[in-house]
Amino acid sequence: MKPLDPRLVKHARAARAYIILTAALGLITAVAVVGQAVLAARLVGTVASGERLADGVLGTSLAWIGMIVAVRIAATWTQERFAHRAAINTIAELRGAVLRHVVALGPRHAAEHGAAGAAALVTRGLDALDAYFARYLPQLLMVVTVTPVLLVVAGLTDWIAAAIMVVTIPLIPVFMVLIGRLTEAFSAKRLRTMTKLGAQVMDLITGLPTLQALGREKGPAARVRQLSEAHQKATFGTVRIAFMSGAALELIATLSVALVAVSVGLRLQVGGMSLVDGLTIIMIAPEVFLPLRNVGAHFHASAAGVAASEAAFDILAISPPPAGARPAPDLAHSTIVFEDVSVHAPGRDYDAPAGLGFTLRPGSLTALTGQSGAGKSTAVAVLLSLTPPDSGRVLVRGGGEDVDLREIDPDSWWRQISWAPQRPVLLPGTVLENLLELYEADAQLTPEVEAAAAAAGFDQVVAELPEGWATRIGQDGVGLSVGQRQRLALARAFLRDTPLVILDEPTAHLDQVTEQAVLDSIGRLHAAGKTVLLVAHRPALLEQAHTAVPVRSTALTGADR
Repeated sequence: MKPLDPRLVKHARAARAYIILTAALGLITAVAVVGQAVLAARLVGTVASGERLADGVLGTSLAWIGMIVAVRIAATWTQERFAHRAAINTIAELRGAVLRHVVALGPRHAAEHGAAGAAALVTRGLDALDAYFARYLPQLLMVVTVTPVLLVVAGLTDWIAAAIMVVTIPLIPVFMVLIGRLTEAFSAKRLRTMTKLGAQVMDLITGLPTLQALGREKGPAARVRQLSEAHQKATFGTVRIAFMSGAALELIATLSVALVAVSVGLRLQVGGMSLVDGLTIIMIAPEVFLPLRNVGAHFHASAAGVAASEAAFDILAISPPPAGARPAPDLAHSTIVFEDVSVHAPGRDYDAPAGLGFTLRPGSLTALTGQSGAGKSTAVAVLLSLTPPDSGRVLVRGGGEDVDLREIDPDSWWRQISWAPQRPVLLPGTVLENLLELYEADAQLTPEVEAAAAAAGFDQVVAELPEGWATRIGQDGVGLSVGQRQRLALARAFLRDTPLVILDEPTAHLDQVTEQAVLDSIGRLHAAGKTVLLVAHRPALLEQAHTAVPVRSTALTGADR
């Protein structure tokens, strides 16, 4: 665990400005400490030796000391004010960077490593960086600014006291390293447990309707309770080490200052140094060790944040699949060809799909069929340029040439595609906002919106809602049934005027009457010249398709594993 990870400065601009500001405030504090110690020592030493102060010296010295104290207070206030702001901005930048990178890595990475882990990291995990920025990092920068300046001043004043400080100071970092290794293990364990707990709870919430339908909603409670107890145990273990290490570091710092004080006292007793120099050393010595003591005190509070940032940097270090730069050809006049496309199933020893080959011609109505887990949705992800194939390729034939899909700019490709997934993304807000929000349009009811809703059979849903289009729904469509959410996703797809429409099980969870309405809408899309690709199980969908493409998975051979 590095005290200041260079990757933090690289990925967060807010951290750079804050580090420069804190370093500058540290130098100001060091000069203020020296000035305060020298002025106070000369004033007290002169009075204690019985010498008469010149007229106005006392008032001037006290005024300067007051000004120096005010400067130290202002520096501390400025640092505290900008610490939390820098922490908030840095956490926001890291969250955005991780989220964008996870999206760039694609759904395959999420399936292999777990989307819940990334969700726990960018929420509660990175929140722990606040203690790192507000408490630990300022003191760490004080160590490299205040402590060296004060050691130089101490050496110019009394080399013996400075030598004692130089010898005793390394004891604190040595003990911090030894204790930090143990703390790092506990913090990493706590983060892993929190990630597992978050993933378990998210999976439980997602599957709760199914569990309730099967009467098994209380089954996962024991596992969640077990993970919660493990998280609690890891947290208290970290706290216990924090108290023990804090006491050890305080003892070392206190003994180090005591050695300096004893040395100064003995030499003052025998006349080996002046009272002014002795008082200067006595006042500087605690300030030399104070940043180190504070680093030790706040190290454990920041350990969880540092562990979370390292997990974030590990994700950012993964290279995303290269994105193409060529503009997409017009899909209204382009043919898409799957040539022996295979994708390795995450966490399993087989390909799904395996050796998939078919041709999607302009204006065609094609259905992908096959058993659950055969790779139909994965084939759609490949077509959407979200998942690269492990073998084979997807060619786009348009404009007189064949272009590999991996060479095409994803944004220009996505602008020509409408997609209705099995689990549509629904956000908190009104029904109308959810229909239009993904297209960055104003939430206004227009004839086009009403026509798209009617085509998907969603107008019947709106008519039954208590406030119609203004009805508010929750996260993931709470307030709508599964079938109603599906029809909302279909209305989104029908609203966009794109040459290619992809519908993943569009009639799932629909009754027979609504299913027929959706089938009629698909027929109208095809009649309008759209290229339609269906993922289908139901016979009615398969009967409507002109071409049915079987999708199969194949177990890998031992040599391929």
